[in-house]
Amino acid sequence: MLVALAVTAAVVLPTGLLVRMALVSGDPAPRRPAAAARPLPACRYSRERTALTSYQDWQRTLLDTTYRLPRSYEPPDLVPITRAGVGTRDMRIRAFVVPDLQALVEAAGAAGSPVDVTWGYRSFRTQTWVFEYWTEQKGEAALRTAARPGHSEHQLGTSLDFKSEGALNVDETWKDDPAGRWMREHAWEYGFVLSYPEGKEAVTCYAHEPWHYRYVGRREARRILDSGLTVRQYLWRQNAELSR
Repeated sequence: MLVALAVTAAVVLPTGLLVRMALVSGDPAPRRPAAAARPLPACRYSRERTALTSYQDWQRTLLDTTYRLPRSYEPPDLVPITRAGVGTRDMRIRAFVVPDLQALVEAAGAAGSPVDVTWGYRSFRTQTWVFEYWTEQKGEAALRTAARPGHSEHQLGTSLDFKSEGALNVDETWKDDPAGRWMREHAWEYGFVLSYPEGKEAVTCYAHEPWHYRYVGRREARRILDSGLTVRQYLWRQNAELSR
């Protein structure tokens, strides 16, 4: 088995320019202007620890080819996905995701487009195996389709890979499958957003994955949908605004 690619290129993040206003005698002190939001970084490969690593930050934690979770990140509230009526008992998800996942599964079935799950939570160790496997199969091209250990949204315990009920697996053609189309149109209603949409590789840093959805809650999913942004763009903007 090939050793996982060791990529060490660093990301240089531009900083906002802080403008200071001179005080004029007798005038009230002016407000300090807010720093300009940093632009979304280009897709590069690094191993910087993401800023938000608390288990309570699950909605806002940004993961991509630059930012990662620590090896020890493993949510304490993981439960079998089978509680939502899908998957197998060895697949896990955070407990608070179950009600909305169950509602989504029931709605998809009622619409004639039943879905199932192929992956839920992945530990750092499991992601190491996944990345090494795809590196062996694809070489350097694996970087576009498989996250390095620590960089996968699956480690959050709130991301799922879906497939059609009864299918052995799923691939990029799932976008044209009735279940894939139903998910693309309705998953947000239950709090799930597509992390890697088609045609957005330059900003998501990964190839299109019509099966990979991240749970962010119903209200936040609606906000992301209305913003017209990808998950990575939205979280970068949101976290920048909160830090100003």
